[in-house]
Amino acid sequence: MDAISPEVTKDIYGMPAFVTLVVSDIERTVDWYTNGLDFIVLFTMPGPEGVPALVHLRRWRYQDILVRPGQASGGGEWSISVMALTEQLEGIARRARAHGGGTVEGPADTPWNTTDLRTIDPDGYRLVYTARRPEGRNDERFGAMIRDLAREQPGAPREPGAAPYPVQ
Repeated sequence: MDAISPEVTKDIYGMPAFVTLVVSDIERTVDWYTNGLDFIVLFTMPGPEGVPALVHLRRWRYQDILVRPGQASGGGEWSISVMALTEQLEGIARRARAHGGGTVEGPADTPWNTTDLRTIDPDGYRLVYTARRPEGRNDERFGAMIRDLAREQPGAPREPGAAPYPVQ
């Protein structure tokens, strides 16, 4: 598998995971993700009467969203999370707020040492940009707790200073 890259790629590859959103207004949704949230249109499959049947959106490698028209069920108690860089979050938040049409919360630090930007699209789907908190802003107690928990996992290395997971 290729390394995760913070660059948009138009490569065609087998997607290990993706989400499909069924939306009531495909053009409005594509506009929100591309002009508000930093995604690109990888391709559009034409549909009847000039309305796309499917739009493939992408941000970074393996951050793919397929959008198709239909009866939007939206929302629910789930969200899609994608990796981001901390220095990108303020710019994405400003752009999305200026664009309008959805909801934007944050960026805000979480108890688990990330900084998250939470968004809700026009159909109620949640997309969270999550970034590693910069050095100096980490909660060291949380980091220590995770390291302790990792050592307790079956098969975890026991020697001090060893990586908690197998290194590839």
